[in-house]
Amino acid sequence: MRDRRSLGLAGEQLAVEHLARAGYRIVARNVRADGVEIDVVAERGRLVVFVEVKTRRGRGFGAPEEAVDAAKCARLVRGAQAWLRAHRPASARARFDVIAVEPDADGWLRVRHLPGAFDAGDC
Repeated sequence: MRDRRSLGLAGEQLAVEHLARAGYRIVARNVRADGVEIDVVAERGRLVVFVEVKTRRGRGFGAPEEAVDAAKCARLVRGAQAWLRAHRPASARARFDVIAVEPDADGWLRVRHLPGAFDAGDC
């Protein structure tokens, strides 16, 4: 079994590969903005997508996406706003996605992409 850090890194790599296959351009990984770490920043056309990747070994603590609570959501929005101020025009459209990575029945890590998992006003 992988340690927690290597499992998280493997999950992030699978998420990035998934996004690239789906036509997203990866702009940044593991960037900090206003003290917030953003796992992945991607683009698709004029849309900037901020992606939180949650990787779990199993469902003992619930589904991976359930770990993105109101406090995490608010931090991600704050970080995304700071990143956008520094890197994109004010007119840029943004979306917040969650990618959940967890083992399937055979033990292989499986990716579930939840586009628009939350809006800035949800937090």
